[in-house]
Amino acid sequence: MTSERAYWVAWRQSPGVGPLTIRRLREHFGSLQAAWEAAETEFSAVEGWSARKGLESRRYRERTDPGLLLEALEDRWPSFWTPADGDYPPLLREIPDPPPLLFYRGPLRQLSPAVAVVGTRHPSDYGRRWAAQIAETLAAAGFLVISGLAAGIDGIAHEAALGVGKTAAVLATSLTRVYPPEHAGMAAEIAHSGLLLSEYAPEEETLTHNFPRRNRIVVGMSLATIVIEAPERSGALISAYLACDYNRELFALPGAIDTPQAQGCLKLISQGARVILGLEALLADLGAQLVRATVPSALPPVLDGDEKRIWDQIQGDGCSFDELALGTGLTTDRLASALLTLELRGLLVQQAGSRYGRAL
Repeated sequence: MTSERAYWVAWRQSPGVGPLTIRRLREHFGSLQAAWEAAETEFSAVEGWSARKGLESRRYRERTDPGLLLEALEDRWPSFWTPADGDYPPLLREIPDPPPLLFYRGPLRQLSPAVAVVGTRHPSDYGRRWAAQIAETLAAAGFLVISGLAAGIDGIAHEAALGVGKTAAVLATSLTRVYPPEHAGMAAEIAHSGLLLSEYAPEEETLTHNFPRRNRIVVGMSLATIVIEAPERSGALISAYLACDYNRELFALPGAIDTPQAQGCLKLISQGARVILGLEALLADLGAQLVRATVPSALPPVLDGDEKRIWDQIQGDGCSFDELALGTGLTTDRLASALLTLELRGLLVQQAGSRYGRAL
């Protein structure tokens, strides 16, 4: 029996059918397999479906075996996800046009909580400094820092996050054609410890419109988007407006009114974006967002070594910091860092008397 995964692959290659149409097909028919097997007359109720698209689709489906397409793609490049797969980024499923295929390279599988850090390709020294500080702080606190591997703010954010935590880069090219070329070394580092992502197969040509479309994946995967610097005409502003469309939190770094790179952020702030007033305040705001986004579950949370030692130690009425230090054997610095991460993930809460208890 052919899996739903195969139909994501098959529809992805159907002439004239893009991610938005595929989502509409799935919503209308209930599954992409049902859409594939539907009669031509049944497509008229699908928004945006035309007679020409229907004719091309019927001819394509008549000559195509989804199972064989899946096998061929898995032979060429086995490392990819579809929305039918459990490892597909969960928040990305919520956007109007999630990528049907998401090719990846790297060991990282825990893709939340994630925060996008974006900005101009030509930042000021002020923007460079704050991009690095923010990305490093987020990564150290346990957030996955996501950006687009572009020159400027993207690259600075990736580099800062690499040193202390996790980062993922979404490419506008295939994974075999890193752009800009000078970021090839950085891409290799990210692939070693984090994750490289692209919706384009290795043999696909790089097109100009791929670059702004890449932004929807960066933002779609993220709980919040942070714009560091952006001129009035900037690709980073596309990411900002997508964050608003997706009902995700948007932060902007304030800058001097006579600095060209600050104009886009100042405009975003005037339109309601949250102002970054410092690293601690940013972490507190993101932690609150994360708690609100956390869905209660009977399943135990996914924890690393230090976090699991703390989690296992906390029972009943909770534990004080000193009790946790004694019970876990962790140093003060490691314990404080892991506790902050657990709080930001919404797993622990501080109780009266400076005790820590489970939030779940």
